[in-house]
Amino acid sequence: MEKGLRSNGFSTTVVGDGLSAYERGRSGDCNLVILDLGLPVYDGFTVLRKLREARVTIPVIILTARDSVTDVVAGLEGGADDYISKPFAFEELLARVRLRLRGESASEASLLRAGDLLLDLRTRRVHVDGRVVELSSREFALAEVFLRNPDHVLTRELLLSRVWGFDYDPGSNIVDVYVRYLRRKIGPDRVETVRGMGYRLRV
Repeated sequence: MEKGLRSNGFSTTVVGDGLSAYERGRSGDCNLVILDLGLPVYDGFTVLRKLREARVTIPVIILTARDSVTDVVAGLEGGADDYISKPFAFEELLARVRLRLRGESASEASLLRAGDLLLDLRTRRVHVDGRVVELSSREFALAEVFLRNPDHVLTRELLLSRVWGFDYDPGSNIVDVYVRYLRRKIGPDRVETVRGMGYRLRV
């Protein structure tokens, strides 16, 4: 599902438990939540209730194997904007996501900008000083993390988890290798090394 959404121009974050889902949902960094009900720590109904109690108005689509009328009614009355039962057609999910985001500016949501560096999430291209630069999938994912956090120091551990996943060897130097690759393509001075801490995208 994440791969399908990304290929259609959306930026996604996946979390594995209800507490993390609640924290991400109320962070202000997301435009929509696709919520399962069978989650550890907090179940989906609890996540939804806590978001609405905190007056978080982010659209929530429940996507779950629970298809009883009772669950559907509980989800919608609890504040969900939509309810999809598994199995489902991905095209239907995509249509419902777009419907819920219709109030957003689709073009702005798909563009990340830092100075004269522009990342187009829809075409998967980077524009540097007006020229188009082609990046590999890993380079693009790394650039996306930097552009979502300009002028912030990002540790190697954070970059490793965001781009390569938590089960990647923490002792690997893969982050440093790909930062070098990225510097060659977007300019050597854009990504700054912060000694003993990590890297920062300079704006």
